[in-house]
Amino acid sequence: MNLCFVLGTRPEIIKLSPLIKLCKKKNIQFNTIHTRQHYDFNMERQFFKEFKVKPNFFLSINRKNKSNKNFLSKTVIQLTKLYKKLNPDYIISQGDTNTVLASVLAYNKVKKKIKARMVHVEAGIRSYDNSMPEEYNRIMADKYSQFLFAPTAIAKKNIIKEKLSNKKIFVVGNTISDTITQFKTVKAKKKGFFYLTLHRPETVDNLSRLKTVIQTMINISKKYDIDIFFPIHPRTKHKVSKLKLKNLKVLKIIEPCSYKKSLYYQKNSKIVITDSGGLQEESCILQTPCVTIRNNTERPETIKIGSNILAGYKSNVIEKSINKMLKTKKKWDSPYGKLVSQKILHILKSNIINEV
Repeated sequence: MNLCFVLGTRPEIIKLSPLIKLCKKKNIQFNTIHTRQHYDFNMERQFFKEFKVKPNFFLSINRKNKSNKNFLSKTVIQLTKLYKKLNPDYIISQGDTNTVLASVLAYNKVKKKIKARMVHVEAGIRSYDNSMPEEYNRIMADKYSQFLFAPTAIAKKNIIKEKLSNKKIFVVGNTISDTITQFKTVKAKKKGFFYLTLHRPETVDNLSRLKTVIQTMINISKKYDIDIFFPIHPRTKHKVSKLKLKNLKVLKIIEPCSYKKSLYYQKNSKIVITDSGGLQEESCILQTPCVTIRNNTERPETIKIGSNILAGYKSNVIEKSINKMLKTKKKWDSPYGKLVSQKILHILKSNIINEV
């Protein structure tokens, strides 16, 4: 079995790393392609080092023009050439990034010329918010992949609603559960802080909305007399600098941290406050209540089991949500499974054997 992993962002490195690690352990042949969608050290090389992932190919993308169109067109051209050259059994993409979309588009150009089949890990998650570019990427990836590895039964139902073949859907859990088990999360002596992350365009590009959220965090830190650690995303840092907020130093603003450090903060915080899909999953697995600063989520499982709550962007609702989650009892079971990477590789290997 010969695999090709395509990744380009921090979440993809994090969630594909246990699959890559298992391939190494089982001596399965594979190549890894990095599209350079993320090219900042803290968003890229730091995580390659931390997860011991060494791409075989780095695409040469001119990032002076940062438009999605420029990135997509150049990435598709280069991936198309590599797919023809490598001709693997499976091309594996994860999640909902522009890298995933580029991988799918490139595959569609060459699928009749190579033996490879397209695999989408974390298939079927939906926010049902068509204003999100990620939603389009997810739908396209599911539509054109031959193997859809859904994290939960809810994700499978989403795919079936779109009238895709039930035969190509496999509910396996989420590889993030495998990733977390690779790190020993140290417990702090005291859990006396909150953990905040903000990076999504719908949050940080709307300066009025961002100002409301940040000011609310400042007020909450004062009201509860509690530290709020805020590893600031480069995009967010740029936007926050335009707000000219008083008392911003009340928040414990730190540089983007390693994945292990992020797990430490999540595990030991009283509340995780975020607009990240990944942190909704991670905090759920780590048994830390989560308040999501969004109007919708593609992780409804976390809402259903009570590990997470949607707070939107209004100050009073955010504060009420934090109050509620501080009182919640941590009785939920993670919906994201275990040994997910083993399940995925077993299914892919079995399908090759059955075709021989």
